[in-house]
Amino acid sequence: MCGRFALDDHVNSSITDFVTSTGRHHNEWSSDWQGRWNIKPTQDIVLIRDSEKDDEIRVETARWSLVPPWSETLTPRFPTFNARSEGIATKATWKKPLKANRCIIPASGYYEWTGEKGAKQPWWIHPEQGILGFAGLYSWWQDRSRPDDDPNRWVLTATILTMPTVDELASIHDRNPLTLPEDLWEHWMDRSIVGDQKLVDEAVRAGRDESSALLFHKVSPFKAGDDSIALTEPLNSL
Repeated sequence: MCGRFALDDHVNSSITDFVTSTGRHHNEWSSDWQGRWNIKPTQDIVLIRDSEKDDEIRVETARWSLVPPWSETLTPRFPTFNARSEGIATKATWKKPLKANRCIIPASGYYEWTGEKGAKQPWWIHPEQGILGFAGLYSWWQDRSRPDDDPNRWVLTATILTMPTVDELASIHDRNPLTLPEDLWEHWMDRSIVGDQKLVDEAVRAGRDESSALLFHKVSPFKAGDDSIALTEPLNSL
């Protein structure tokens, strides 16, 4: 699973470089993301997606926890910040956004924990350089309690796909986020491709190599409200 991750402010230039490399039109990304080191579900994250209306790449903030359009509230009764890749095309919550609403969720790295409750050891898992691109799904949720002309009536929400862990990370957790190489980001987002289990399985195979190359080390335990780059420092260096 992936229940905490980080996104530093280098994402601004990384996203600009990626979008520019596609040669496609894109929305005006404000490039003002402030680095955060302890992002949790329901908080804002950044996502990259194809526009529903034209051949444009869009970079936007979204609420981390996908809310299906048919949900009566912004907080479903079950967790939706992660989506298991296995059998995803048959699940009611995921099968519709899988068809066309796929996105990339950038991250600097993420955390997992080992050990027993009350004495859990956090680990920082990250690439040697650059940013990660998690395979994600997104959905628009309509707050019908707001007027039609209220800009907050529509809420963009998203989830991160997970996959069975790779051998290199198995001692930390039995699952890890589905991380795609940058040369597959556009393919994953492409709305002209109807998303199905085959597409997800292909992504998982590509994600295994990406996850196998990640670095990891122990970090000091931290609280839910902590937010500093110090959270990622190796335990033995503090």
